This record gives sequence, structure tokens and C-alpha cells, in this order.
Amino acid sequence: MPPQLQNGLNFSAKVVQGTLDSLPSAVREFVESSTTLCQPDHIHICDGSEEENQRLLECMEGEGVIKRLKKYDNCWLALTDPRDVARIESKTVIITHEQRDTVPIPKTGLSQLGRWMSEEDFEKAFSARFPGCMKGPLVNSWACNPELTLIAHVPDRREIISFGSGYGGNSLLGKKCFALRMASRLAKEEGWLAEHMLILGITNPEGEKKYFAAAFPSACGKTNLAMMNPTLPGWKVECVGDDIAWMKFDQQGNLRAINPENGFFGVAPGTSVKTNPNAIKTIQKNTIFTNVAETSDGGVYWEGIDEPLAPGVTLTSWKNKEWSPEDGEPCAHPNSRFCTPASQCPIIDPAWESPEGVPISGIIFGGRRPTGVPLVYEALNWQHGVFVGAAMRSEATAAAEHKGKVIMHDPFAMRPFFGYNFGKYLAHWLSMAQRPAAKLPKIFHVNWFRKDKEGRFLWPGFGENSRVLEWMFKRINGEDSAKLTPIGYIPAEDALNLKGLGSINVKELFHISKEFWEKEVEDIQKYLEEQVNADLPYEIEREVLALKQRISLM
Repeated sequence: MPPQLQNGLNFSAKVVQGTLDSLPSAVREFVESSTTLCQPDHIHICDGSEEENQRLLECMEGEGVIKRLKKYDNCWLALTDPRDVARIESKTVIITHEQRDTVPIPKTGLSQLGRWMSEEDFEKAFSARFPGCMKGPLVNSWACNPELTLIAHVPDRREIISFGSGYGGNSLLGKKCFALRMASRLAKEEGWLAEHMLILGITNPEGEKKYFAAAFPSACGKTNLAMMNPTLPGWKVECVGDDIAWMKFDQQGNLRAINPENGFFGVAPGTSVKTNPNAIKTIQKNTIFTNVAETSDGGVYWEGIDEPLAPGVTLTSWKNKEWSPEDGEPCAHPNSRFCTPASQCPIIDPAWESPEGVPISGIIFGGRRPTGVPLVYEALNWQHGVFVGAAMRSEATAAAEHKGKVIMHDPFAMRPFFGYNFGKYLAHWLSMAQRPAAKLPKIFHVNWFRKDKEGRFLWPGFGENSRVLEWMFKRINGEDSAKLTPIGYIPAEDALNLKGLGSINVKELFHISKEFWEKEVEDIQKYLEEQVNADLPYEIEREVLALKQRISLM
């Protein structure tokens, strides 16, 4: 914290559990200076026990912060302020000495690749928020103050300073703040990768297993893919993680990944026995639900849950009001969540907590693209694959404060999470190809969301996506089952296993329109030139021009 704020206030909080003497000196110093600054009445030093966890839950229940859901075992409902329901990118900042350390300098307007705040402006913002913020019911309440919300990162000091938001993506500081924004900067310095990626293991009928890491923007099916029940006979998927991957090359040149999280923080709406049966099984106990609807018999409900209400059972909406379909608004917030232990997932991978990580054979990028982008294609090589990640675009979602179905650039699904300059991030990814003996994974792009002219999805998705993973699996094993196109390799005719699927318009699903891709590459080029500007690596410029050239020859 700014040093001038550490002095001159009273240290008078009562320690109600634990002792300050039990803390390492640096931790004790932080607690004491923060207490002097924020002036809480009490200090509770956590011991991490299950007894403590239950006491804290009961304390919050007594204060009306959470509500017990009697239909389930140790499940709870939390309802946030309606103004505090999602990540707030406009109030999420990184503080560095130079702006260019955090974001490239765009040609015009504000950067879309993160928010920089100067050290001087942060000092003022800090001073306006933190002094006395934990002392009784003051106006500048630390826990929930949507007007003054600020999620700040100071990477040079390895600090995260969050104020005014109780929404998970902002207040679970180990999640996006540390595991992506701070960790991506650490990864750059130390030569590894911290990515917004699920990790899954897939085993074929012969018992051969491969691991994939996949980057999709929020609400594009990451959790569904990570917990998939394959429809293909004999295939098995196991989940390592559904949101974050830390990856580094081992001494043998294998890219190995760990999931640094202990649980899942999943979007509830659209989660059902049909779309994600394993998630439904996972959340039956020891789960905190946020901003979902509550049933009168003590259960939870949301749009897309696909379970009819029992006769006589009524709903209370996430706004804590009686709800009926005639109300004209959803019973659960579109970004309502479940927070649940990963260990409860029925298909959790046996190696999900392995310290050495799991070996990654393939990296998948994807987004929600209603038109133009085929179901799957494979990058031509590592450099082209990095460009594919940089060129990712997807419909905006409820996980951020954007409105409508606008197609947004979301490179590597990391746009809200970069911890440093995106141009330098691209250079870091490209440098992996220079690692001695590096066995580079194949890179793919998927789009489960392409629609026909009537607006119907061309691909059934969910468990049927195992058919796409099967094709990738065989490509990694060297199978000659691909056809070269201007954008990459797509499955050769009859190479994608469609047995038992019924009528699929394969031609439209894989159609690559010259007109669409001419516009797509123009948009990508404009975005990279304007947003990344002088920090765009020449290798990516070259990939843009090469794609333009290939499309022109269609």
C-alpha cells in the first residue's frame, strides 16, 4: 500500500481467532498495516479447518448474507447487489510505471486489451477508498460499493488490491486476478504460460490417452467440454480443470499443464442434465450458488435447467421477489454461478492434482460464431496457430458488462485477463517454437455455434463434440485425414465420424466463403494494427498477409 497511508491511524482491532504471533513476519506486518488503514473491529486468522468453514457459513447465515438450501447437503444461496453481478472490465486496472508495460498504445482511442492506471492516479484512488473502509457501516464500504469498485493489480510488487465488489470474478482474488493477470506476467518472466484454458483427458477405445487444453471466451461451453460425456462408444473424457491452465515445457520437451484451482466457478443458466450431466452431479453438495432463483422447497432454479417444477412449488427470483414467467425477465441472472469443489466431479482426472502436470498434445481455440467459421480446422504450424489464437472472435456474453450479440475480438480468450502488453505476450508464445527439443502441440480452432439461414444450429454440440476430438486425436497420431484450405486443415471427406448422427449438413458446416473470409481478415488486420500497433510481432503481420494471399486465390 502507499507508504504515507500506513501511519497515523489507530490499531485497535480485536483478534477473535488465532494470534498475530503465529504469523510469518511479512504476513503479520501486512495484517497490522492493513488493520491500521481499514480499521476493522475484529481480526480472524484462518486455520483452514472444516470446523472453521462451518462456523463462518453459520455466521454469514445468521447475518443474512447467505441462505441455507435445505434440499441439498451443505449448499447455500448468495444474492449480490443487482449492480454487482459480473466482472467489471472498465474498473479492472493494472498499475505499472509505463503504460506500454501494461497495454500496447493503440493508434486511436482506448486500448481494448486491458486498462492501465498510473501510479499517481492509483495512489489517489487508494486514498479515496481504503482508510476506515472496514469500520462499522461506513459509506465507503469495502465489501460492496458498486460506485467505487476497483480491482487493481500491481505486478511489480506482486499485489492485488480489490475494493467494493462481492462478485466472484472480482472478489475471488486467486482466480482471474492472480491465476491469470498476475501469473501471466510471472510466466513471461520465468518462461512458462498462464492461460484461460480448460484441460481435459480423452481416452480412445484402445486405451490410448491424450490431454488437450482449450481456450474459449466465457459462456462458450468450456465447462461443458471439460466435463463432456462422449457419445462415441468406447471413448472417455476426464476433467483436469475447466478454466485455467499453467503450462511449461519439461526437460523432455513435453508441454505439461496443471489446473491451479481447487474448484469450478461455472455459469448456471443453460446447465442441465442434457447439457452437462457431470456438472449437475458435482453441484449437489458443498456448493455456493450466486444469483440463481430459489424454489419454495429449498432448491435452485435457472433458465435452461430443463427440470419442470413439482406441483405447488414456486420460485423466488435472484432479486429476492416472487417470480412467474409472465414477469418478462429471467428468474436467474444470466451470469449467475455455482462455486463447487472440483474433487466432487464424477469424471475428475486421476492426475488432476499431479504437481508435474499432464502432457498437452493439442491446444484448441474457439468462439461463438454464428456464420462463416467452420466446425473445426487445424493450424498449419505453431506460428500460424499463434495467429489463430490472436485472431479469435466471439459473440459477447453476460460474464462482462457488454450488451447485445456483437462479435468481439477476444484473442486467446484472454482479452480481459492479460497481465502485460499483448504484443509482448504474442512474442512470448511465438518464442516457444525456439525452445530446445520442444514437442509443440498441434493447434486447432473449433466453432460449435454455426447456424443455418433459418438460425438453427448446424451441429448438435455437447457430447457429440467428442467426434471432433476424435479427429484431432487421429491427426496428432499422424493420420492423413485432412484437406488443406486457405484457413487451415479441415477434415477430409468422410474423415469426421458422423455415424448415428442423422442428417448433418456437412457442406454448410465446413463451407469457407471467400467473401466472408475477405471481410474477416480485413477486420483482424485492422484490429491488430490499431490495437497492438508498434508491438505487433512481425511474424503475426506475416501471417495476416499470408492468409490474405491464400484467400485471394480461392
